[in-house]
Amino acid sequence: MPQTLVLASTSPFRKQLLEKLHLSFLTEKPAVDETPLDGETAQQLVQRLAIEKAQAISPNFENALVIGSDQVCMNNGEILGKPGNFENAFKQLKAASGKRITFYTGLAVVNSQNNSVQSLVEPYIVKFRQLSDEMITNYLNKEQPYNCAGSFKSEGYGISLFEAFEGKDPNSLIGLPLISLIEMLENEGMQVV
Repeated sequence: MPQTLVLASTSPFRKQLLEKLHLSFLTEKPAVDETPLDGETAQQLVQRLAIEKAQAISPNFENALVIGSDQVCMNNGEILGKPGNFENAFKQLKAASGKRITFYTGLAVVNSQNNSVQSLVEPYIVKFRQLSDEMITNYLNKEQPYNCAGSFKSEGYGISLFEAFEGKDPNSLIGLPLISLIEMLENEGMQVV
């Protein structure tokens, strides 16, 4: 019996990324408290949350590979979350103007049959252009990326804010590092290609 593939997320962005692999999968929302622990680094946070999200869903399936993922954006040692509104997004983009910002994406695959866990943290660096207040306002009014860490959608109009990208997999910037995920799924015996 082939394993069920489950994405422990209801993010439309992660769902679209996973659809690129032409695998059938289910999605389920994990009930996980995403509050950082005292003294936890950004890398530790996203790795822990990716694992916890997958483990929260895993008991619901007898024979599944459950994918968990989490992402944060770091600017000058500060974790930037989802802005939620125009004012916060404006502040985040103003602070990112002309800088190199690092995104950390945690990825985990949990095998519900044997409870094995594979996990990693993938960094991805974005170099922002010098952004004027007018550029930021125009961008935010057009795309309204208030549910995105860092206040932009790189897969959309947000590309206009950047000078360069550095990293292994541009998909990680959107929230799911597919290159690493393929390797993890194949490690579990799932044929992807």
